[in-house]
Amino acid sequence: MPSLGLDLGSVPQKATGAPYRVLARKYRPANFDDLIGQEAMVRTLGNAFELGRIHQAYILTGVRGVGKTTTARILARAFNYELPARGDQPAINKPTIHMPEMGVHCQAIIESRHVDVIEMDAASHTGIDDIREIIESARYRPVMARTKVFIIDEVHMLSKAAFNGLLKTLEEPPEHVRFLFATTEIERVPVTVRSRCQRFDLRRIESDVLIAHLSGICDKEGVKIDADALALIARASEGSVRDSLSILDQAIAHGGTSDHISLEGVALMLGLADRSRIIDLFESIMRGDVRSALDALKEQYDLGADPALVLTDLAEFVHFVTRLKLIPDTKFDAAVTQQERQRGAQFAQNLTMPVLTRTWQLLVKGLAEIKDSPRPLAAADMVLVRLAYAADLPTPDDLLRRLSNAPNKSSAGDSGNGAAPAPRAPMASASSATMMMSSGQAAARPVLASSQTAVQLQHAAPVVVQAEAKDPQPSVHLHSLEDVVKLAQVHRDIQLKMALERDVHLIRFEEGSIEFSLASGASPQLAATLMRRLQEWTGLRWIVAISNAPGGPSLKQMQDAKEAERLVGVRAEPLVRNVLERFPGAEIIAVRMPEQVSAIAESNAVNKASNDEIGYSDEIDLDDDL
Repeated sequence: MPSLGLDLGSVPQKATGAPYRVLARKYRPANFDDLIGQEAMVRTLGNAFELGRIHQAYILTGVRGVGKTTTARILARAFNYELPARGDQPAINKPTIHMPEMGVHCQAIIESRHVDVIEMDAASHTGIDDIREIIESARYRPVMARTKVFIIDEVHMLSKAAFNGLLKTLEEPPEHVRFLFATTEIERVPVTVRSRCQRFDLRRIESDVLIAHLSGICDKEGVKIDADALALIARASEGSVRDSLSILDQAIAHGGTSDHISLEGVALMLGLADRSRIIDLFESIMRGDVRSALDALKEQYDLGADPALVLTDLAEFVHFVTRLKLIPDTKFDAAVTQQERQRGAQFAQNLTMPVLTRTWQLLVKGLAEIKDSPRPLAAADMVLVRLAYAADLPTPDDLLRRLSNAPNKSSAGDSGNGAAPAPRAPMASASSATMMMSSGQAAARPVLASSQTAVQLQHAAPVVVQAEAKDPQPSVHLHSLEDVVKLAQVHRDIQLKMALERDVHLIRFEEGSIEFSLASGASPQLAATLMRRLQEWTGLRWIVAISNAPGGPSLKQMQDAKEAERLVGVRAEPLVRNVLERFPGAEIIAVRMPEQVSAIAESNAVNKASNDEIGYSDEIDLDDDL
């Protein structure tokens, strides 16, 4: 058999050292001194241990990777810390948070193999049977340690029956038992469980603290990394230590044999856009340079950046500029690069708040469109087009100011022809009325919105009400149909009020006698109902008759006519005319004088309260009552 010619001695041998441990496990805190960013919790626990006020159960909550499970293991060490006497050093055999060296049980607890420290993942052990095992085990004293500790991770995943089964033992556990719960969703833990525990909310780690922590680990690992790269890792981890260490581990592997990790390398690894390119893209958008903005997005897309992430980074920079404009100290954030500080300050000085808030709104809406689009790049392009064209649009205040100062074409034409100006309604100026306008087809909706708004009508003579403490009925003098409507509103008879305004065409009105014709579709029982109500309210006998003769316009029709007349005058205002000319398809849907706005709001509130009280809906059937 011919030889294969292999020289086994030349084959490199696999390293025989310890297996590689990821940074998140290698640098996991072993005591409270190593725990970063949770000073308030450490201080509270330290005082509790010193005073001997150790609680029976603790619940730790916070976002992923801030150290909930790690803190639970450190607490388990503190409960069972034991150190034998050595030389002049006395023995330690009591709970303490000061653990300068590994005690008798510490290593086994850290490695999750101690017989008296039981860890359970509630995500995979959710039932009552698993809790029964814990309850049964809690009855027996610890085998080796001083305290038996139950650590339940993701406790919110337990079933309702499991929580109920745990309540009694949790409230009155044996003196040798401690419970430690960890969860990312504290709201899903029943309040009956939360009330039996001391709660600690673990905070997100601040950027400067996290950057200093990562820098120290890089020094220990012999890795050179740019400060901006550390800032990017801290920002991407969103305050999670575990996430930041995982990203750092990945960045070291991404660099390969290189002894230096750059900002560009980390951004490329994470699929993020270069921060300087994001700022350039923002500048192009604010200048309204659509071509440069689209080219910049395509260039970043070709380099591997996700369009949604590019717009997310863009929105983040808009938020940074906005905060910088409102809170100048934002520039001292450790996670912000020097370039962001300098150029962000320039944008904050030159851009107005309406422009920044409008850009933010368009980006938020655009991000939702990109996520739902089958072509993210095309959707991102269209978002940038909208942003660029909206960047130099005037704000509503600026637009009204410009239109007010602009010459009116129609007015100029009328003056040139010598024609008389259009008639105006009696109003001081266009600014003295509140106008609601919409752009759309005029035929799509009624011109006036008065049918949707309760309007307080003016009447010729006031309603005189002389109330007395006792019978007989108070004397009420009515001089017009408007007075009757007002009286119905005072007595909160909304059905009758609406019928009188909409369905009654008055022929004759005298005190004690009313004659009218009914609108098409009105209830024939309206006269009888009105006669009964007037007798109750005035104490006098009224004669209400329905005639076939045509009556005058209804109160609703008269109000609509007034609104239409006022609308003619508003259209003649120079500002309104300019708006209608500049925005084809716009229409005036309502006109309100300043003194009417408060009256309408008050009337709406009264009507709504009346409807709620008597149970009327918007659609009223008079026949049910009449």
